Amino acid sequence: MAELFKNIYNTKFFDRFIASVREVVPAFNKASFLNAIYDTEWEKRELKQRMRHITLAFKDHLSDDFDKNVEIILKLIPVFEKNGFKPDNLEFIFFPDFIEIYGLEHYEASINAFEEITQFVSCEFAVRPFIIKYQDQMIQQMVLWSNHKHSSVRRLATEGCRPRLPWAMAIPSLKNNPAPIIPILKRLKNDPSEYVRRSVANNLNDISKDNPEIVICLVKKWQGKTKETDWLIKHASRTLLKQGNAEVMILFGFGAIDKIKVTDFKILTPKVKIGDSVEFAFKLVNTNNNASKIRLEYGLYYQKANGTLSRKVFKISEKTYSENSTTSIHRKQSFKLITTRKFHVGKHQVSIIVNGKEIIDPLDFELIQ
Repeated sequence: MAELFKNIYNTKFFDRFIASVREVVPAFNKASFLNAIYDTEWEKRELKQRMRHITLAFKDHLSDDFDKNVEIILKLIPVFEKNGFKPDNLEFIFFPDFIEIYGLEHYEASINAFEEITQFVSCEFAVRPFIIKYQDQMIQQMVLWSNHKHSSVRRLATEGCRPRLPWAMAIPSLKNNPAPIIPILKRLKNDPSEYVRRSVANNLNDISKDNPEIVICLVKKWQGKTKETDWLIKHASRTLLKQGNAEVMILFGFGAIDKIKVTDFKILTPKVKIGDSVEFAFKLVNTNNNASKIRLEYGLYYQKANGTLSRKVFKISEKTYSENSTTSIHRKQSFKLITTRKFHVGKHQVSIIVNGKEIIDPLDFELIQ
């Protein structure tokens, strides 16, 4: 059985962590700290809960002076690097969390800390309460960060202000009106770091969920400039493509489907046990005398708790199909239990989607225990 991700916080980690802390704070009380960490609720906590618990326990073993505590954290980072901890270790996410919890009323010190800490572990989650509380100041700061020499700081300028960053609090004002962050995205779209450009794409994808017209406008302006920007706008448009947005389909070369047919569509597993997979097959027929560029997907209609069906789209391929061709396709979709989705027994459906449109009626299958 695979090790639970939350167990990145283990005895080996804490021993190395405390040894490094003692190089900066010799009086740091190891026994007291570990006793605080391994309380009666430790085993029940999930990853984010453990991270927050470590933040609180660490603070309890420092002073009440925020500026002094920040100074300690900033001194610790080069010590950790010297002792073999690599940058972007998720374990240290409690450092930005420390600034988020205790620094909201200490704006200048917190911003300076974010700029340094994010070069060791990303502060994308921790900056969000600051954007909500100090939006104008923070947007100005992120514009400055977008010109920083370190790629992790430039990435923070775009990743931190994503309107819908997963696993983080949303920023309602930017969901409603993302205009303040568009200059940041324009500035970073040609960044030399792929890590930064991917963040720009993810930010735009967030924006497309609430303001699709803004993203479509930028796609039109940026398309065809460089291969890197073309990749960026395609990745930024992934939600719009899954939604079958007709304008976006055309922008990326997915045109008419009047000469595309789906035949011999079959569910090969009409009854599927939770833990197994649904399997289906069909033939894609291009009756056109010319090759056709096709985005081929399938929709899986999951049973919800209230008995209705909710579709999730999965991509099969994006490619050019030869003229007058027939292609046999076989796919399966797992119903293995996962933490991010709860399965409900009963009727489910599969549909075939060509260039954003379902071109044949969905077929039913039953999910059983």
